[in-house]
Amino acid sequence: MNVVVWNENRHEKTNPVVSDIYPKGIHGAIADFLREDNIFVETATLDEPEHGLTDKVLSETDVLVWWGHKAHEEVKEEVVEKVHKRVLEGMGLVVLHSGHFSKIFKKLMGTTCDLKWREADEKERLWVVDPSHPITEGIGEYIELEKEEMYGEHFDIPTPDQLIFVSWFEGGEVFRSGSTYQRGKGKVFYFRPGHETYPTYYNKEVQTVIKNGVKWVNNNNTPTPVYGNAKPIEEIPEKK
Repeated sequence: MNVVVWNENRHEKTNPVVSDIYPKGIHGAIADFLREDNIFVETATLDEPEHGLTDKVLSETDVLVWWGHKAHEEVKEEVVEKVHKRVLEGMGLVVLHSGHFSKIFKKLMGTTCDLKWREADEKERLWVVDPSHPITEGIGEYIELEKEEMYGEHFDIPTPDQLIFVSWFEGGEVFRSGSTYQRGKGKVFYFRPGHETYPTYYNKEVQTVIKNGVKWVNNNNTPTPVYGNAKPIEEIPEKK
């Protein structure tokens, strides 16, 4: 399995709080814990040529992990189209935190993906609402984060194929924080936690969920359908 962790890598360059928490960048922190499971991981960032997502890179990528926030509009449409095509062909996609507003997630969802938000150092409790799902393997009934950014309903996404986590926040809001979708041959997992000024990606349970999500969206060489005009498999008797 080949995984690419994509991050716009802008907060790390402009906000010392973020660079202190994630000296290798958010992409580097995520890549490090994925490699603990002997997963082959590369990283790509916004300011690289073609945002690091060249045709060669995408053709060899089984799972793409996406983190973006302040520079969604800088992602070129031609790159979005290439990523979208690869998802439909079977590349898995894990979208994290504010990646809900990324061009690729909105294109795949077909909605605004808008929501309520607030930064107030609130406790977040992510409740497992589908304990049968493989993405929840190895964690308890909930994950508790001491401080996180609040995301609140209504979250303008299509009804998930599977809803896995629902968050409660100290201020009273709730949020669908873990959901899956199938688009073409590709599987998509959205997972909410991960505001850049909190050390969320060092939390072992959050890491476990992302590892599980990466493995779940990997399509494992499933059959590729052929479309268009088709010759019969069996001989069709001539009709009189």
